[in-house]
Amino acid sequence: MRKLVFKKERKVQPTHLDYTGVHKQIKTEMQLFVYDTNQLVECEEIKVDEIKEQIDLTKNNWLNVHGLNDVDIIKSIGDYLKVDNFMLGDILNTTKRTKLDEYHDVLFFNIKSILPEENSDNIKVEQISFLLKKDILVSFQEKRSDHFTFIRERMRTHSGIVRDKNVDYLLYLLLDAVMENFFITIEAEEAKVEELINLSKSNDNPKVLEQIELHRDNFNFLKRSIIPLRDSLYSIKSIKHDDIFNVIEIENYSFYDRLHQESLELLEQIEYDVSSLDSAASFFFSSQNHKMNEVMKTLTVVSVFFMPLTFIVGVYGMNFDNMPELHWKYGYFIILGAMFLLLLGMIIYFKKRKWY
Repeated sequence: MRKLVFKKERKVQPTHLDYTGVHKQIKTEMQLFVYDTNQLVECEEIKVDEIKEQIDLTKNNWLNVHGLNDVDIIKSIGDYLKVDNFMLGDILNTTKRTKLDEYHDVLFFNIKSILPEENSDNIKVEQISFLLKKDILVSFQEKRSDHFTFIRERMRTHSGIVRDKNVDYLLYLLLDAVMENFFITIEAEEAKVEELINLSKSNDNPKVLEQIELHRDNFNFLKRSIIPLRDSLYSIKSIKHDDIFNVIEIENYSFYDRLHQESLELLEQIEYDVSSLDSAASFFFSSQNHKMNEVMKTLTVVSVFFMPLTFIVGVYGMNFDNMPELHWKYGYFIILGAMFLLLLGMIIYFKKRKWY
């Protein structure tokens, strides 16, 4: 799991932009969809100087950017949309939390896409950002991925209502696709948690506790990622009756309400899973304490059995002349018999009291 660490740097130029993510070797590429109900034009690997020519403001336009290393391309897109540098800085700074910004006629939204790593207990994190303007939606991904593949296919085959709606509905579909990754990640984590719960009941290896703590950290990380997303989706409701900002159509706000409800469901599920991990950890410690108590009980019973025998042996080990038993012919056998009977009596007594 890649942790988000904010590094404060004093910049000589406040307008200086720099990509802070880990995918620094990925080339920046762009893909453009121009569509309406009747037509779809798809432009692969479009250049910066072709954006103005290819974008048709009488139709819906979706510009998808893969890779954020070429800051000049990001600046050019920002200049075309008349976006302030602070939004471009949030796109390039992957340490920022999920947020929603409304500035003039542009809606900025960024979100963390989280998926489990294969054959690992770690989590992959990718920041995806969106700029929504009237008839134009720009999405920024750190690398090529298949988050939106099925949406592209729906647009190409004219399935559903995506081409009948404006770009604000497309933003809903893209956010929904990213949020689906949270469900996938939680489901994968839950499968591992179930294994840990069963393992904690049969295994006293300390590594089980380490795994429990690791997955607890993963769930806490998911929670920290979803809480600002929930707040951002709730904030969209405040724009609904905004007479100045009307990029999202009134009838499409219900779709964003669905996303808000999904975020609440995710948080509830995470709370349940964290409580399950707490229960597994408590059971592990209880099992360890129970086993330790059983060991101490066994050792105590054995010690009690031999304490009177040790006392008798100590008394007769003094070898005083006036001890008559030392000169008895069968004294040795009598004392051994007495010790045996005493031990047998203690065993029977302890057994009846159910002390072992």
